[in-house]
Formats: sequence, structure tokens, C-alpha cells
Amino acid sequence: MLFVFIALCTIAAILWLSEPGSAVNRRLGALALSGGTGALAAVLDASWRSYAAEAGASESAQLALYKLQAFSSVFSYYGIPYFFILFAVAYRGVRLSRSVSIALPLVLLLPVILCVLFTPSYNETYPITFDIVVWWAVPYILLGTAFVLFKKVPPTIYARTHWVVCFAVLPPVLFVMFMNYVLPSMGMLRMWVYNTWIVGLGTIVFVLGLFTYGFMGIRILIDRKRFDFTLRAVTSGTAMLNHAIKNDAGKLRLFAEKMKRYAAETKQEELLADVEAVLAASRHMEEMVARVHRRTEDITLRLERADLAAVAEEALHALKPSLGSIALHTNLSRGWTGMIDRAQVSEAVTNIANNAIEAMGKEGSLFVSLTETKRELVLEIRDTGPGMDRSLRMQVFEPFYTTKRTGHNFGLGLPYAYHVMRKHKGSLTVRSKQGEGTTFYLAFPKKTLLAERGGE
Repeated sequence: MLFVFIALCTIAAILWLSEPGSAVNRRLGALALSGGTGALAAVLDASWRSYAAEAGASESAQLALYKLQAFSSVFSYYGIPYFFILFAVAYRGVRLSRSVSIALPLVLLLPVILCVLFTPSYNETYPITFDIVVWWAVPYILLGTAFVLFKKVPPTIYARTHWVVCFAVLPPVLFVMFMNYVLPSMGMLRMWVYNTWIVGLGTIVFVLGLFTYGFMGIRILIDRKRFDFTLRAVTSGTAMLNHAIKNDAGKLRLFAEKMKRYAAETKQEELLADVEAVLAASRHMEEMVARVHRRTEDITLRLERADLAAVAEEALHALKPSLGSIALHTNLSRGWTGMIDRAQVSEAVTNIANNAIEAMGKEGSLFVSLTETKRELVLEIRDTGPGMDRSLRMQVFEPFYTTKRTGHNFGLGLPYAYHVMRKHKGSLTVRSKQGEGTTFYLAFPKKTLLAERGGE
């Protein structure tokens, strides 16, 4: 049980620290903590209180341990169904008015309050009155399970994270429902000792999900911080390098112009040709420096209300000459407007779509869609190209990383698009498998963009 206590408290801390403003994460973290306190009560009962007594601890210390055990046990029994139903409501995305969203937690807390006030107090045999608690705890858990299981998830990268949540959360909670409430109400006590294995399985799913598809957006947050740090380093480093190269290229151009005039005056044709080559090289250096600088400098947004579908269509229209035999399929939900930097978003879409076109070569299909979730507008760009293996997929947002060998590709298109999305408080994620194509998801938060649906 000590493992269960440590594992669940660690999960609660990860959920709370990853995104403190998320009601879903806060409530799921509270659910994990409730399970952890139950494990703590079991550890206190099985060993810690006995060790304290054998070590000659004072009566007050032993009483404090007993009270901690009582509180932990009762908090766990009442907290698991309560926090689970609250998590399920938030995760399902049930639309509630402000007054209802404030009142709902209080209404759902009523059975807990009534049980605390009007049922017998804690004892080690009957920590709660099982045959009463079961009548509200089980419905809470079953209703919450239905909310989570039948949540409508669009076919994006979030679909996989949804199933990670289902497999990590639902089996342990349903198992605990039988062991902690149903069977004890039938007289089969202390069945909670069998919870260790199922909670351990849920922990394994949580950890695996965290480092593969993500869990409640946490993996995205880890990647986001890493890429933000890399972009800041690249921005400051290239700014200094660009400045130095630009100054030297300017000096080179000035002296070459002077040499060109001298060569022309003295009619030295060979020298004149050499100087022209030097001037061309200096101009090329300045052009390359300017291009790198534009892609690595910090972006300043110029926000205006714009239709996301229209911006995507304009960007795709400009790429039509590059499509060749590639089929373009669009399914853009019209009417959604938001405060965005039209030019920057268009450039980000162009970079991603152009990468997809180059990856497919002469043939394939490019699918672009704009869908909505409760909190986000998701622009999906999918190709039928060769796809990427895991190692390549993990590096696509790294500045200057590129698989292209032409002299005009710096590996800055995707980092730039990522930076644009971060500036809009959104996210850019990728899903790809070798041989199965690649999909990019540009997720714009409705709240930040002040998004509105035309005609509503």
C-alpha cells in the first residue's frame, strides 16, 4: 500500500503542477489524492501505528496517528466518488451556466455532509456506513464513467489521449467501486487490500501515456517548455551571429564596390569579373542572413478579427501551383472568427502545407479541415506522404533541423509555425507513423482568441 500512496500522490502533484488553471486536472488530481489517502490509512493501520507503539511513542503521538488514519480513511471513502463525478462532468465538457457550475459541487457534496453528520463515526472495522454510502457512491461512479466513456472526441490527436485517460482512470475507479463500496455493503469487509494491483496497472498506463501520446495535455506541456527554451536560445544566438555576419558582409560589399570601380577605370576585365563574383557572394550572404533573421526573431502579433477558414483557404490557394498531381481536400467549418495575426497564421499554414506537398512528391492527397471542440478550434493538415519514425517526429520542431538538402531550407519553417501558435496561446502538435502519412494540429483556444461563430 505504500507504493499506492506514493504513486497516487505523485500523479496528483503532476496533474496539479502541469496546468493549475484546468478544472479537469484539479479534480482528477483530487481523485488521485483521495485514493492516496486511503492507501495512507492502510499503511498506518498495518504498520506505522504498530511501529510507533513498539518504539514507545507517547500516547498523544499514537492518538495523532490514529486520528490521521481516521481522517485519511474517511476522506478517501467519501472523496473518491465525489471527486470522480466532478472530474467526469468537467472532462465531458458539459455546458453549465455560471450559477449552476458554482452550485453543482455543493449539491453533489450533500450526501457526504449528511453521512458525516448522521451516520456513526469512524472505527477500524466500519470506517463508514457502507450500506448507506453505497446508494450514492455507486451512482456517482457509474454516471461519471458514462460521462468519460461517451465523451465526443473529434478524430484528432486528442482521440488517443482520450483513450489513455479511459484506460488509466476508469478500470481502477470501477474496481475500487466494487471493493470499497459494493462488497463491503454485503458484509465482505477489508476488500480494499486487493486494490493495489489495479491501481498499479493504472499508474503504468498513466506513465506510458505520459511519454507517448500524452495525458491530459501534460506531454504537450513538457514539449512546449523544451521548444520554448530552444527557441529563446536560437533567437538570442542567431541575433548576435546575424549582426556580426551582416556587418562583415556590408564591409565586404563596400570594399568590393571600390575594387569594381578601380577595375572598370583601369579596364581589367578579369579583375572586374572576380569582383562581380565577390559582390554576388556578399549579396547572397546578406539575403540568407535576412531570411534566417525573419524566422528566428521574436514575433510581435498584429491582431485583427479574421475568419480562420478564410485565412486557411487563402494560404492554400497560393500553393495550388505547387500541388501538381496532388489532390487537395478541404472541410473547413465556416463562420468562426477570432482575434489573430492573419499574416502570421497564414504563413504558418503555408509552411506546414508546403512541407506536406514536398514530402509527398508528385502524387498524394492533402486534407485540411477546421473542427471545433468545447474549448478549441483545431486546424488539421494531413498528408499521405511517407510519414516519420519516432526519432524524426521528436525533432521536427527543433530549429535548423531538416531532412532537405537544398541550400534554401534552414529547418525553420516548423519552429516558426510552432512559435506563431504559442504566441496565440495555442499549440502545434504532430502525429505521424512511417508509411502512414503525417498530420499536424493547430489548436487555437476559443477563450484567448475571443472566438465567435457567425450568426450565433
